[in-house]
Amino acid sequence: MKLLLVSPGWERGRLWGELGFKFPSLSLAALAAVTPPAWEVALCDENIEPLPLDTDADVVALTAMTPQAPRAYRIAAEFKARGKTVVMGGFHASNLPDEALRHVDAVVVGEGDLVWPQMLDDHCCGRLQRLYRSPSLIDMTAIPVARREIFAGKRYLLTNTLQTTRGCPFDCEFCSVTAFYGRKYRKRPVGSVLAELETLRKANSFAFFVDDNLVADRKYAMELFAGMKGMNFKWLSHAPIDFARDGEFIAAAGEAGCVGMFVGFESLNQQALSAMGKVTNTARSYLDDAKVFRDNGIGILGSFVLGYDGDTPDVFERLLRFCEEARIEAAIFPILTPYPGTDVRRRLEAEGRITSDAWEDYDMEHVNFRPVGMSADELQQGYDWLNRAFYSLPSMYRRIFKLHRSVQVFAPMNFGFRSALKRTKKRTAIGDVP
Repeated sequence: MKLLLVSPGWERGRLWGELGFKFPSLSLAALAAVTPPAWEVALCDENIEPLPLDTDADVVALTAMTPQAPRAYRIAAEFKARGKTVVMGGFHASNLPDEALRHVDAVVVGEGDLVWPQMLDDHCCGRLQRLYRSPSLIDMTAIPVARREIFAGKRYLLTNTLQTTRGCPFDCEFCSVTAFYGRKYRKRPVGSVLAELETLRKANSFAFFVDDNLVADRKYAMELFAGMKGMNFKWLSHAPIDFARDGEFIAAAGEAGCVGMFVGFESLNQQALSAMGKVTNTARSYLDDAKVFRDNGIGILGSFVLGYDGDTPDVFERLLRFCEEARIEAAIFPILTPYPGTDVRRRLEAEGRITSDAWEDYDMEHVNFRPVGMSADELQQGYDWLNRAFYSLPSMYRRIFKLHRSVQVFAPMNFGFRSALKRTKKRTAIGDVP
């Protein structure tokens, strides 16, 4: 039997569709790892290669985030028209399984590790069910190493992506992670992670931990950092801003090779932080916190959510000034997006403020709700201006052109975002968008 795993492409003319550097889907490699040996597994990532509509695969499996869902449904229609069995999982299908089932033969809700082999067996036996939902969360000791050989020959920046934990102990209003993985923070054995890292060293000295919060359990993370010290990895992951307030902890990360962290600042407004449930953030200490990261050799990819109720049109310039003063090495500025399954969607629905369910526009670049402190047009224009200003050459010079070990990662990242934004603007201007 043959299985084709498909990662739908991002639309051109959108920031994420124009970025030149591509990373593989670890979730698909994880599914490949629990696929029974009798199955031949192949991967198509539409972001870097054309879709093989003439495949001889018996089952086509799709995963999609919300803005990719319309493309995933079109792909499903193409393969179903050719007589293929099509199944789907991921964040969007898990939150809206009834919608997904209008397009595919079966949906896997939530973590698929436990039910995936059963689904494939049901297909072979002619008893495929419409919905598969695991009765429990997988024991983290049972997670096999991802089958990265499915990435071979593809033009990824790196394939050394791995996950050590699942879930997040926090419950931010806008975040879809809690809805998918839950608030229980589950950890793989440190020994298993270190053994996997040993195999990855043969491929690349860079690694990216995709954990939503690598440092939520101090004892666990310290054991991991101690084991990584001396392995000569340069690695990135995610951490909250209050990581800076534990000097021993953040120093251990730096000594273990950390060169960058994705950090959710989210807002400079403390009231907005409280409203969104960002309990770890204290806006008045951001400048000092950012300096601690930098002093430990760790650059920051910051995230700032635009459009919360406390935001007014002056927020864009204030954010730019802060990022330059704090020397934030790179940043994204997502527009508040009411993803299915999130608390913010439930709140905005109750308030009658959602204006669109065009899922392709749920890409954090478009306004899909009525803001309070400004108009939708002001929010959209402010988002566009802030991105252009932040990735302008003068701003890049002020933020990153200093002697710092993270520059090897963040200088190319800045130029990558700058080029993607220019291509996005050009395609939009000439109407060359799907």
